[in-house]
Amino acid sequence: MAGRQRANGEGSIRERYPGCWEGRYTAGYDILTGKRIQKGVFAKTRKECAAKLARAIQQDTGPYYRKGKGYDSQPLSTWIRLWFDSYTKPNLRPSSADGYRSMIENHIIPVLGHIQLSKLSSIQIQRFYNDLHTQGRLDNHGNRKYEPLSASTVKHIHAVLSGALKQAVKERIIPFNPCDNCKIPKREKKEMHVLPQDKIGAYLDEAKRLGVYALFYLELTSGLRRGELLGLEWADLNPETRMLTVNKQLTRSGGELCISVPKTENSIRTIALPENTVALLIDEHNKHPDSPLMFWCPRTNGYWSPDSLRHLHKQMLAAAGVDESVRFHDLRHTFSTLAIQSGVDAKTVAGMLGHYSAAFTLDTYTHVTEQMKRGAAEKIGVFMNASVNVQVNAVHLPSAVVRGDYESDLANCLNPSNSTDLDPTSQ
Repeated sequence: MAGRQRANGEGSIRERYPGCWEGRYTAGYDILTGKRIQKGVFAKTRKECAAKLARAIQQDTGPYYRKGKGYDSQPLSTWIRLWFDSYTKPNLRPSSADGYRSMIENHIIPVLGHIQLSKLSSIQIQRFYNDLHTQGRLDNHGNRKYEPLSASTVKHIHAVLSGALKQAVKERIIPFNPCDNCKIPKREKKEMHVLPQDKIGAYLDEAKRLGVYALFYLELTSGLRRGELLGLEWADLNPETRMLTVNKQLTRSGGELCISVPKTENSIRTIALPENTVALLIDEHNKHPDSPLMFWCPRTNGYWSPDSLRHLHKQMLAAAGVDESVRFHDLRHTFSTLAIQSGVDAKTVAGMLGHYSAAFTLDTYTHVTEQMKRGAAEKIGVFMNASVNVQVNAVHLPSAVVRGDYESDLANCLNPSNSTDLDPTSQ
């Protein structure tokens, strides 16, 4: 038997016995053990064996090479769980990790999890997206008993699935990402809801009765996210400069409340508060001076839970006669709208909200009210009349709101009927 012979780039070739040559090469590595996956070819002559070996190497180690047990033959469920645990979960906030896991286990795996990576096609994924958007997800028995998902939710599911398959392409487990050829539903742009200006006073009156006046007043004068609001500590406020530092948030993970970093890097910020808001916060702190929390919940002897805040919000909406479609998060929209109506520039509002750009703030969080539309129409009319010197019959229209100091305007919006409500000593 001839000794082992190796040609450059050919793998290994040897003559097993006269008239039989064997070529061996590494086709990949087992995904769990890391051991090499060896394959071989046979031929009558060394030249023929070298040609067959080159073709095999090109097929297995050309565009993609990790074939065999544990790689392209593995079902999507195995790979996407491995991708989530190894690549994604360590870099996510607890609440985001829970969201990813829910999309993987409740949406992706029940429909596509059994399909091998190498056999997963774009048309299968496209039909999956279409069914989610038109018929809803499957239950544990394979039946569709849930409401159709919104375009935004389908987009999030697409991002998770595409991310897992993109990593598979990087590791050369599959040659391309089948998600790249799919079309996700267009996101419906819905008009944002805000708390009606003439209902804010009644809304806050109910908050005062429930003992959460300072909490909701701060929300309406700062636009904080719910988790940011509930995670505040007294040390985050400088009463002298009236500056509030936002650098954490309260989230729920595994059924337990925990503190985590804010949503984005831009979310870590320092914002200025109106004097009346600071006075209310000082009064609130005096009620529980031994607690480091800005808002202490007597029922839990700690943080307010997000669910409790939502229930309080609904109760306050009912007392004020406001439709329940106004979510707690819409108070953030209310703040941005009132701020811009009061003359605060978009860049400043973006900084207070923790957005990355003023354009995003204007496009996403600012609800253009009818009052703003009328004001714009009146200004254009005055400009045109002055320009062309045309006399127009006088028509009685509501006068435009005079823009004044932001804090005083916003305070008047918050307490339109009784300005003494702004004085903490009057409570």
